[in-house]
Amino acid sequence: MKLLQYKMNNKIKYACVAFLLMVSFGTYAQTTVQSPYSKFGLGNLRGSVLPHQRAMGGISTGVFRSSYISNINMQNPASYAGINLTTLDIGVSGSLTSLRTSNLSESSFNSSLSHVAMAFPVTTKSAVSIGILPYSDLGYDFKNTTTIGNSTDNTKTVDYIYNGEGGLSKAYLGYGIQLGDHFRIGANAEYLFGNLIQSRSTEITDDAGAVNSRNQIKNSVYGFNYSYGIQYDFRLGSKTSLVLGYSGSSSSKLKSERSQYTTIYYKDSQGNELAAADTLDFSENPKASLKLPLIHNFGFSLQKENKWLIGADYRTGKWSKMAIDNVNQNLQDTYGFSVGGQFTPDITAINGYFKRVDYRLGFTYDKTYIQMNNQDVKQTAITVGLGLPLSSYARSSFYKMNLSAEIGRRGKVTNGLIQERYVNFHLGFMLNDKWFQRFRFD
Repeated sequence: MKLLQYKMNNKIKYACVAFLLMVSFGTYAQTTVQSPYSKFGLGNLRGSVLPHQRAMGGISTGVFRSSYISNINMQNPASYAGINLTTLDIGVSGSLTSLRTSNLSESSFNSSLSHVAMAFPVTTKSAVSIGILPYSDLGYDFKNTTTIGNSTDNTKTVDYIYNGEGGLSKAYLGYGIQLGDHFRIGANAEYLFGNLIQSRSTEITDDAGAVNSRNQIKNSVYGFNYSYGIQYDFRLGSKTSLVLGYSGSSSSKLKSERSQYTTIYYKDSQGNELAAADTLDFSENPKASLKLPLIHNFGFSLQKENKWLIGADYRTGKWSKMAIDNVNQNLQDTYGFSVGGQFTPDITAINGYFKRVDYRLGFTYDKTYIQMNNQDVKQTAITVGLGLPLSSYARSSFYKMNLSAEIGRRGKVTNGLIQERYVNFHLGFMLNDKWFQRFRFD
């Protein structure tokens, strides 16, 4: 009877995982951001961190494991070596964004499935991980209105409308192993894919019969990238340790199928767009390439097992080297840092649920790869979060719900720039279980 129940439970688990993975592929196709800064480069970069790490400012490079529960840390694949139970992590995210200039403001809300990740122990000191998550988001819609003409009778109002949508997703397969008692190493093979669609329309608003034009560029990007990492820990006591970590991402070349359309169209008297009247120009380059930059991450964490953890990360990226079809994208090199930690009052408490909750706090700063009007666009955020343990019906199963929020801003209202204030919410459900055990007795 136990064997039958075991087989049925496994079938249900595998079916749920397969369904979630299929849903995730479809979900990443939608626009999930409304930010004029996503117009540059590959869009807004998301980073390879899950909700429990985001709550600590995104620290991850030097984080191994903070408790008896296995966590997936794809930012540094060397950490996979600490996974001793089958681990599933799935989450959703939402973003409330407020844009402000010197005289205008606008708010928007977007949400999406954020990640599906799994990990399986291979030996007592190694594990493999697989998953999918967003790499970048592209989404904006704004216009610039001006007048043309050289006399009062011949003046017309023109709207220049800019739109963008899409983004890149990342599917990965990674492996990490511990060599000896203190040293770990790991690597991820990553497949990036997605579409970056941007357009500029020119519309004459006060003439219903005017000819309007639109230029649209679509980049279909796909290809392999590789990331890697190492960690080394020092035992400072029976339950206290210091972990040093490094991770990086290679400077890979992806394929980019680029197409460009220029069409003309009309609007009716109510301002509704009619079908395109003609295509003036069409060109495509199916053999273009996109060169990613070399990225470095350095970090450390100091922790007392099952009690507290503090750490910091520093990161750099050579985004000034990024090129599409051998054309430099005029981006800036990036750098940034994160600090954060978590505290658990009493993980073994029988009475008092909130004593077993993980309380997390962090701060993050980044100089982005965007420069406008000779000013670097910088981004800062304060992060908070909770790790809420959930009930389990089996001694080998552990469930946790991770909540996090990032309260931050990007840019500033000076010299014609736009200030973007945001609150990003992340919700992740994590399961630890022993999926491949066999019962000796029926």
